[in-house]
Amino acid sequence: MIEVLVAVLIFTIGLIGLGGLLITATKSNASALVRTQVTFLANSMADRMRANPLGLWNAKYDSTNYPISGTLPVCDASKGCAPADVALRDQIVWSQQLKDSLPAVGPTSIQCVKGANPPDSSLYSKRPPYNGTCTMTITWAERGLTGGDDKVAAGNLQSFTWVFEP
Repeated sequence: MIEVLVAVLIFTIGLIGLGGLLITATKSNASALVRTQVTFLANSMADRMRANPLGLWNAKYDSTNYPISGTLPVCDASKGCAPADVALRDQIVWSQQLKDSLPAVGPTSIQCVKGANPPDSSLYSKRPPYNGTCTMTITWAERGLTGGDDKVAAGNLQSFTWVFEP
């Protein structure tokens, strides 16, 4: 009888440990999902910037105030969009994606620095290499990180910083 009780006790301790492991694995999976979304969003904005070289060269993507809000520029087939309008649209759409995809978005920024010898501005429309780097920083608060949800002001923000050449 005592041997059965000891076996049940050992089995119960093992199940409690397994339960703790499952909780930790679930939290890690949720964190990995958010980090994957951040990486996807960063790549998405970098691609948008590469597709609009005039907006990029004229620093229309640079801001320390992401996520931004505003009204999307109206473009139609007859007049199209100016590069600045495309950049504004990209910023607003990307900001909304940040708000929708991340638990709580903290201060986010994009800052680009042109290289030492940028090409002549007459070449911008011919899609030259940017000859510079951009630094994108996305911060967010993960759910449950500080005992509650979405605590952006708590000082426990996660951060993703990427320096890339568009």
